Amino acid sequence: MTQPTFSLARAESFWREKVLPTLIDYIRIPNRSPAFDPDWKRQGSMDRAIRLACDWCHANMPPNSSVKIRELPGRTPLLYFEVPAHPTLKKAPPVFFYGHLDKQPEFDGWRDGLGAWTPVLENERLYGRGGADDGYAVFASIAALKLLADSGQPFPRSIGLIECSEESGSIDLAAHLDALKTELDRPGLIVCLDAECGDYERLWYTTSLRGNLIGELRVQTLTEGVHSGAAGGIVPSTFQVIRAMLDRIENATTGEITLASLHVLVPPDRRREIVEAASVLGDLIWKRFPWAGCTQPRFTDPDDALQANTWFPALEITGADGLPSILAGGNVLRPTTALKLSLRLPPTLSPDAAVQALQTAFSGDASFRATTSFKIHTAIPGWNAPEIAPWLKSALKKSSTTHFGQPALAMGTGGSIPFMQMLADRYPATQYFVTGVLGPGANAHGPNEFLDLRTVIRLTACLGEIIASYVCAVS
Repeated sequence: MTQPTFSLARAESFWREKVLPTLIDYIRIPNRSPAFDPDWKRQGSMDRAIRLACDWCHANMPPNSSVKIRELPGRTPLLYFEVPAHPTLKKAPPVFFYGHLDKQPEFDGWRDGLGAWTPVLENERLYGRGGADDGYAVFASIAALKLLADSGQPFPRSIGLIECSEESGSIDLAAHLDALKTELDRPGLIVCLDAECGDYERLWYTTSLRGNLIGELRVQTLTEGVHSGAAGGIVPSTFQVIRAMLDRIENATTGEITLASLHVLVPPDRRREIVEAASVLGDLIWKRFPWAGCTQPRFTDPDDALQANTWFPALEITGADGLPSILAGGNVLRPTTALKLSLRLPPTLSPDAAVQALQTAFSGDASFRATTSFKIHTAIPGWNAPEIAPWLKSALKKSSTTHFGQPALAMGTGGSIPFMQMLADRYPATQYFVTGVLGPGANAHGPNEFLDLRTVIRLTACLGEIIASYVCAVS
């Protein structure tokens, strides 16, 4: 079977005419993930977002397709779509598409004229929360299938799983997968459109993801706040105590995680990918971030920086309790300090092992025998891709060269997608195409998040060609 070249012009026309107006409406919806909006059901934004996507799918899917909002008691909904196989491909393993519709909260620092729920199209970039992470995924998936169908290209049964709890650790996805057992055949190809890209000059495919452990570390020395002058020098500061506890796992000077059990060896094939990607990206690896003043990155060698970002553990404090704002902070020795810890885990490290390592590290007596506790919120695994089949590697290179003008490159991603290891456990022999549009400056989860339109249009064209290559491989 001869593989056709997917039309970039048709992909662009479809995006600008069919997708963009609905994606703009989606950005306006404040459908925060349930971890950030426990009252999401009553608030109604998640239902608005998934209904918007469902209605769009109804109007734009290939003929004889179906789409449904699936609901389970006490769970966020799942958008499930299915496009039937061409008669000649009914026995071919299906293709799965994955994305999510839930969003991170607003965050502050948006520049004038922009906002999380205020879509703005400027210089071919669509600003607003959720457009790039990850509202575009369902539209790009359907666009690729519809354009393939319109061109007469046959493809196998194609299934879409668009969840609404990814930003909360995909807490509801396993239940939906279990409920869909009869519908989910063993896939031949899984497409995940929720990752990063090293730059906007080529197609990037993700070969590893870090895991993530979210926990709450709490220190208490008093039952209530007291005058800081009267107690200072006698009562220990909770901040000082919790800082000393963090020293048990992290070198505060270098930022290195000091627990050996949280490190892994980087596989040789991933090391080769790191070297190749670093040689292309150079200092863009760190220059893509909005640095303040003269702040320097931890590593200025591109190879070291990329390896640290994708295969080393890293700690961030993402929230705190017990700390008043500067304006509200009086002369009080505070009774409690609590920190929300986000620990990124190497791709092949078991989250259970990471939980045990942190619980052990924080279990000993704290300074001055202060009352302490450490509670795990979530612990999700990373993912390391299986060996890429020759047909897929060839399709990635060819489609990227055709539509971006440069061959594709592989790269690990410092973030997490809980879905990937969940599916890898169920389908270890499946091929994976994990990619995304979160390149330099896209700033997912932060202020001024944007979707680069030129990139997503080219990505859609590449996706169409990769599906066509899959057809050739299984025919």
